[in-house]
Order: sequence, then C-alpha cells, then structure tokens
Amino acid sequence: MHKSSILLTAILVGLITACTNIGPRTIPRDRFDYNAAISDSWKEQTLLNIVKTRYADMPLFVEVASVVSGYTLESSANIGFNQSSGNVLEDDTVALGGRTKFTDRPTITYAPVTGSRFNKSFMTPIPPRAVLFLVQSGWPLDMVFSLTVESINGLRSQVAAGPSVRAGDEGYYRAIELLRDIQLSGATGMQIRHDEFSNQTALLIFYKNALSDAAESSLSEVSKLLGLSPELNSAVVKYGYLPSDDSEITLLTRSMLQLMALLSTHVDVPPEHVAEGRTVPSIVSENIAGRNSHRILQISSSEIEPEDPFVAVRYRDYWYWIDDRDFDSKRIFSFVMILFSLTESGENIGMPLVTIPTG
Repeated sequence: MHKSSILLTAILVGLITACTNIGPRTIPRDRFDYNAAISDSWKEQTLLNIVKTRYADMPLFVEVASVVSGYTLESSANIGFNQSSGNVLEDDTVALGGRTKFTDRPTITYAPVTGSRFNKSFMTPIPPRAVLFLVQSGWPLDMVFSLTVESINGLRSQVAAGPSVRAGDEGYYRAIELLRDIQLSGATGMQIRHDEFSNQTALLIFYKNALSDAAESSLSEVSKLLGLSPELNSAVVKYGYLPSDDSEITLLTRSMLQLMALLSTHVDVPPEHVAEGRTVPSIVSENIAGRNSHRILQISSSEIEPEDPFVAVRYRDYWYWIDDRDFDSKRIFSFVMILFSLTESGENIGMPLVTIPTG
C-alpha cells in the first residue's frame, strides 16, 4: 500500500472517531440556549396576556413542563485494498469510504394552565403573609403594596379603567410611602405565629428603639392614617377590608388575574381602538388630562416594531413593548414574573417517558 493511501486511511478513521463523544460539548450550548429561549418566551407570554386582558381577551398561560434533548451519532468507515500481480500493468488501488449520521431530537412538553391549577394560581388572592415575606426579603414596600394590595384598612388604591374606575385614596399612597420610609430605616420585621388550631398569623413588628427621628415621625403619621394605636409595637396583619380593632392591619390583596387587569390599564393602547370601542380608556393614559393618576409601569404601542425593547409582542397588528432603557418598568415586570412563580399551585405535571439511546 502506498504511504499516501495509508495516511488517507488514518485521517478518515481519525475524523470519524473524533466525533463519537459529543455529549459534554453540547451542555454549554444547550443549557444557555434553552435558558434564553424559555426566559424570552415567558416574558413575551406574560406581556401578551397583560395586553389581551386590556382588550377583554382570555389570557392563557402555557408552561414548558420539560425539555429533553437527545442526540444520536452514527459513524462507519470502509477500507478496501486491491493489489495487482506483477504481470498486470494496473496499479494497486485503495478504496476508502465513510458515513456519519447526526440526529438531534429534542422532546419539549407543554402544559396549559387550566381548571383547578388556573383557579389556585391566578384567581386566589395572594396571602398577606406572602406580601410581608416579599418586603422582608428586601423588595421595596411601596412597589410590593402598589402591585399586590388593593386596600389597607379601608384606604383604597386606584382603579384606572373599567366600570369601577376611581382615582384612589391619597391616604393609601401616603401610607405605603411612610411604610417604605420605615422599611428603609431597618426598624421593621415580621413574624409568623401559630395558634392551637395551627392557624398562621402574620405580625408586622416595629422596633421603636431602632427608629430614627424621621422614621418615628413616619410611624406616628401612618398609625393615624391606618387607625392604629400609637403605643403599638406590632400589628396583626390579616386579609380583609376593615380591621376589627386598633391593633390590626387588614390587607385586601389581589389575585394574579386582578394584578394582570391592573397592569393592563397601564398599556398605552392606540387611540383609535378606544374610539372604536375595542377597549376602554384609562386614567393613566396621556389622552386623559387633568386626572391624578399613579403610573406603575410604561407599556407602549406602535405599528412599527420597536428597536430596543426589553420585551415586545405583536397583537392586533400593533407592537406592544417595554423599553430596555426604562429600568423601573423592567423591575416591575420582572417582579410580576417572580409573583407568578410564587403563586404556582405546585401540582405535579405528568412528565414524558423518554428513552435515549446511549450506544
């Protein structure tokens, strides 16, 4: 056999055998690619459902229940050699052949959130203790309350659109502003107590010895607004509209469906859609002047695709998006997605049985 033929054979066999171990090299690519794809689709789905709610369209969430990515690599090599006798003028011949087959078969399972899971995840009010946990973990109190709490001790928040539209009580917004000041002082805490019937009671604790003069003034003012006893060191936090005495803070919390309805009123819909009756006006819209509105986030709309969106979706021939340079709106939107995770019912979803060939 000629030396060049032997070399060619070695190269071919080397190329085929070099591709036999592809598993580890797919991990960096697959993990981050799937992570980015699922994250982006989750953001787009959330924004789409907020926009759909503004148009009285049915929101629907579809979860990516599982992702199984299976690879198959098949390779083979053929070598044939024909040596001519000395009486024949033909040269010796070498036949080389090879075949490689690569197959990528990802199995992705989708599960729509419907029935009892939808009721538990989206229609059940967020428990007051969960609201306090979020505050205790460091999220700004005014942001958490403005999203999750509809009223505090009877002080009501704004309803920006729909049949129950109202400007909201200024005492509500002043109360959460004062509570945020107290939170920043570091002189607040929470505690969960269990009674003999295993019921959980949440307590909001004020460490008066650690209060600065400014925080003590804020506590005094918020106590008057909420009708709390000025001597109170801790307040029982319950779900409800009005407290039973001056030691309680009652929170009328929203469900995730109510939260989506709230955020939908902050979508700047095309004026012609309002004029045509496709959706209702909102008091946070720039088209309604002279109203005292409290904007939570900015969701813009346009017929032209946005250039630099944090998240964008197309609906009814218009683009709706949150600008990537609007940090406050991005933070609110990301926090809402965290709330979706916290309110997940936790029921197991049937996973597919997938056999992956390893040989």
